[in-house]
Amino acid sequence: MNQHDILTPRPLKAGDRVAILSPASIIKPQTVYNAMPVLADQGWVPYVGQHTFNRHGTLAGTDEERYSDLETALLDPDTRAIICSRGGYGAVHLLDRLSKLPLRDDPKWIVGYSDISALHALMTTNGIKSIHAPMTKHLSQYNGRDQDSKRLFALLSGMTPTLKLPNYSANRHGTATGLLVGGNLAVIAGLISTPFDVLTPGHILFIEDIAEPIYKVERILYTLRLNGTLRGLKGLIVGRFTDYTPDRDHESMEEMIQRMVADYDYPVAYNIPIGHVDHNIPMVCGSTVKLDVTSSGVTIETVA
Repeated sequence: MNQHDILTPRPLKAGDRVAILSPASIIKPQTVYNAMPVLADQGWVPYVGQHTFNRHGTLAGTDEERYSDLETALLDPDTRAIICSRGGYGAVHLLDRLSKLPLRDDPKWIVGYSDISALHALMTTNGIKSIHAPMTKHLSQYNGRDQDSKRLFALLSGMTPTLKLPNYSANRHGTATGLLVGGNLAVIAGLISTPFDVLTPGHILFIEDIAEPIYKVERILYTLRLNGTLRGLKGLIVGRFTDYTPDRDHESMEEMIQRMVADYDYPVAYNIPIGHVDHNIPMVCGSTVKLDVTSSGVTIETVA
């Protein structure tokens, strides 16, 4: 997708409706209800989808129910953003049907992370920006007062604040400009060779994951090495890999990733707070960014 073809959903203004939907796993209603005043404080009008609190096994409703809520919100002219209640698993079930909707006619912001990376892949491959960011649990826990919630609200309101992060010893210095793609590595790796594949050369990639053994992440990176994607990246942003243990082959996830990208010369930023961590920096998938990694720190600036 050419960067000039990428659409930016309209910034939210006072009175705009914001849907809270559950495209994946079950959510506790109170978590959502606690997040709604936080969104209302921004001047927006949050509402809950018809099936947001449904239960179907581990899923928040049947595929039809979860799809129906997304279709309704995506086609409603007054709904300007969709904040996913949580991740888990299940968004992949909906991609094929969602891709048949006229998504580019009136693009909406989609917000979330973890399994919601599947929806970011849908939007990116349709040339629409979306926001990899904390969801309802985070908003309710911090009452929207932490820096990540504030950054999310700024992005939804049309601002593009530059990220400045401290230096990290493992970083590889350099500067690159490219389309920002990525999210939860296991989720987006499951979309390789599908119409929703964002793991392709020529981009700045950001990755994170939870509870994945080092060898499984290495296996994904070998796929990307063998198909030319890893070599063809413009830059790599390594978020947090949590809930794993070192094994006899690898000291750490970081050490393994360093070895996998050692043959290439693009900038790599490690230890970036993105992922299943309390400090989870919102990132705009589909935006064009300038990544600058130097001895004084990491800067991620939105170009388009």
